Amino acid sequence: MLGTAELINEAALPYRLGEVLPRWLSEVPLYRRTGALPRLSGEAVSLAELRRLPLITKEDIRRDFPRNFLRAGMELDALLDEDLVELEHTSGTSEERTPLLLGRGWWLEQEERALRLNPLVAAVLDEFPNARRVTINSPVCSGDICYAGVPSRADRAVGNALFVGLSRYPFLWSEAELARMAAEAVEWQPQFLDVDPVYGVVFALYCERRGIRLPSLRFILASYEFVSIAHRRILERAFGVPVFNLYGSTETGHLLMEVGRGEMRPSLETALLEVVNTDAQDISELAVTTLTNDFMPLIRYRIGDLVERHERPYYTSYRVHGRAKDAFVLAEGRRVTTWQVDQCLADLPGVAHYQLCERASGEWLLRFVPDRTPPTAADVAVLQQRVEQVLGVAGKLTVEQTDLLAPESSGKFRLGYPAKELRPPG
Repeated sequence: MLGTAELINEAALPYRLGEVLPRWLSEVPLYRRTGALPRLSGEAVSLAELRRLPLITKEDIRRDFPRNFLRAGMELDALLDEDLVELEHTSGTSEERTPLLLGRGWWLEQEERALRLNPLVAAVLDEFPNARRVTINSPVCSGDICYAGVPSRADRAVGNALFVGLSRYPFLWSEAELARMAAEAVEWQPQFLDVDPVYGVVFALYCERRGIRLPSLRFILASYEFVSIAHRRILERAFGVPVFNLYGSTETGHLLMEVGRGEMRPSLETALLEVVNTDAQDISELAVTTLTNDFMPLIRYRIGDLVERHERPYYTSYRVHGRAKDAFVLAEGRRVTTWQVDQCLADLPGVAHYQLCERASGEWLLRFVPDRTPPTAADVAVLQQRVEQVLGVAGKLTVEQTDLLAPESSGKFRLGYPAKELRPPG
């Protein structure tokens, strides 16, 4: 029955576009400036018609913000005074931070739609309508909370969520800091953890060392950045509950929710997803047209991530390959994504986190932080061989163990650092 419902929702997308696109194209300054636009009937908009419109990027959002989104007669100060919108920012991991206008309450609404795509998660939310979460991520800025000082626990409790992280350097968290985080989590009695996977792994390893359990825990949401096989393995081992990948961005909302092992389903009420610039491996860039944030609608927004789209008989699913900026483009033009590198860890224990760096000289360096038990020399040799094979660079990769890896200024961690970042086609 799930597949039938999804087919109905997919079939309705052209009509959803027809309801909103004509108004946005005629009223929102950003789109009025794009030049000749198709005349749309308002009844239904096909994907072919949508593709006649140009792609936009974060640069388009930033340029002349917020006037590029405010319709005639709208003033940002008035919208804020009337509590109709929230002014947020992207994290700034891939490029400079981008300001955003989000409708008041929109974030939680679109998040719940995505979460309920997963039957297990939906059942937990039905059982616990006010499900409590503990969020473990970078404190630089998170949708509901943003700080750089040392706020009290009361200041870090927002609704049913408790934010426990106070530093964006998880590998430098002290035992005392981790003990505080664990004590707060135990006392909060969460139904789920909402984690940036790197931060969550450091916390999980501490709880595992100390024998700390969270009896109320039912599942873990991993979002904010790419979820490695290594991250998932440690989180599931330490807490004994399933880990689900929740994918999206601050500007678009949550777009995909994991419903089975590695299978991501789209939140069709929140956005229409397009794949563009598909390569010979059927890996594409993702373009997003949002449907529910009327204050800052994004039409054909190039989100900066790579996906595979799989059309099944009764539904469409996706595989997330990571940021386009983190993928490697080899001499012959073949692209190697974060997901493809990550598969080298599939059955190799001992790694908690890693970063792969390409040097301008043609040499490669894979640095990793070990799990509670580091990989054996034989496992490291197998890992090196697999990564070299994926990259086609036999004898040019060095594998190095380290105690810590550094995040970006946003607090997020990149898994891949190409020597050269190519401008995307299109």
